[in-house]
Amino acid sequence: QVVNRILTQGGIPDLPAGWQVQSALKSAGGTPFAGDFVVAMRSLDRTRLEVVVVDVSGKGAEAGTRALLLSGAFGGLLGAMAPERFLPAANDYLLRQEWEEGFATAVHLSLDLAAGDYEIRTAGHPPAAHRTAGSGRWQVLRTEGPVLGLIEGATFTCARGHLGTGDAVILYTDGMVEEPRRDIDLGIDRMLGQAESLLRGSFDGAADRLTEALGSPDDDRAMLVVHRR
Repeated sequence: QVVNRILTQGGIPDLPAGWQVQSALKSAGGTPFAGDFVVAMRSLDRTRLEVVVVDVSGKGAEAGTRALLLSGAFGGLLGAMAPERFLPAANDYLLRQEWEEGFATAVHLSLDLAAGDYEIRTAGHPPAAHRTAGSGRWQVLRTEGPVLGLIEGATFTCARGHLGTGDAVILYTDGMVEEPRRDIDLGIDRMLGQAESLLRGSFDGAADRLTEALGSPDDDRAMLVVHRR
């Protein structure tokens, strides 16, 4: 099954004590194909966690096949270069494929595992969100950048922040927040409200619980939760 192979490639690497990272993937209608995927790895010097959550255009077997190819290619790029170079390199890779419908959206997190400082960049993708443990509030981290595979020489803005003890960041695909005839910002508000109630007290199984509770069953859904204990 394509979903199983993508989930295997999206496995979370071993992390230092104090970090909990969980991912979940649900395909549209429970089919064996998914156009959403997660790739996560440690940087070459092991000091950073690099994660990308991607939504490939299209549905069904075609999107699943493209997702499988891209997850391997993005995995090769992700740990091998400086964080600011990843999305431009991913964009160049997609442009070289010259697929008729070969575009994708993505959100990339680069996290310093010692300090807790992070950088987030997006490519035509819903924004990440950061929960501060002290206030219990979520902050939407809005960044700008075009969809991958459409524009040569694309640039991507960066949101920087710090994860303290108890803080969390979530990355997700639009299937988590988009429903027909509803504004995506309303969907994000609903997701963060649900996350606040679901994750109060425990982050165990957070990604699975959120993908079960939210989004459209007619769309692929992916969720990644990074929590500093």
